[in-house]
Amino acid sequence: MKCLGNLKKVMTAAVAATMLMMVGCGNSSSNKKNNEPTTAAGQSGNTIIITLNAEQAPITCENFEKLVKEGFYDGLIFHRVIDGFMAQGGDPEGTGMGGSENTIKGEFKANGVNNELSHQRGVISMARAQDYDSASSQFFICYTGNYTADLDGYYAAFGNVTEGMEVVEDFTRVPRTQGGDGNMSKPTTPIVMEKVEMIEPDANGWHRVKITMNNFLE
Repeated sequence: MKCLGNLKKVMTAAVAATMLMMVGCGNSSSNKKNNEPTTAAGQSGNTIIITLNAEQAPITCENFEKLVKEGFYDGLIFHRVIDGFMAQGGDPEGTGMGGSENTIKGEFKANGVNNELSHQRGVISMARAQDYDSASSQFFICYTGNYTADLDGYYAAFGNVTEGMEVVEDFTRVPRTQGGDGNMSKPTTPIVMEKVEMIEPDANGWHRVKITMNNFLE
């Protein structure tokens, strides 16, 4: 894949190896937590709102909505967090090696799809393996727009964080150990999506998803 593992123009080999690689599939899930909701950043009950862009990536959005409605993401973790780059989650195995049962077409220019949504701060996009059509459930949220030259056209961006980006930023406050990617990217405290659900569309009719997080800063 041009899995985020081949971004050698702007990143060291060690960081490059961490990119958005995901291989295989799985159907196990992480332990769920039921903490009482609060409103402080990083605590249980904090929410992230994602507005989907079906105009740019209709297949990806349809697949993501289907998994959300099935409760697929409930209890899963963000297993990889890299400062200044991205937070990756949606793997039922919690290792970066799993996914849902089905794979979908990669909606990006290198795969013949004119997706013009750029990987800027707050953009959500699909992780995949080397095969352009291997994305399933794993996704990532960008912290910066520093890697657009390498991500745009090779990964299917499909929406934006429109509320709660400060919660995503708080993921970087969780201590991390060395992950399978060779970088300090594996959170020592599980960053859990306790509940992922569809909510009412925005004023323009764009579909939205709400992610309710656990108290990962506890």
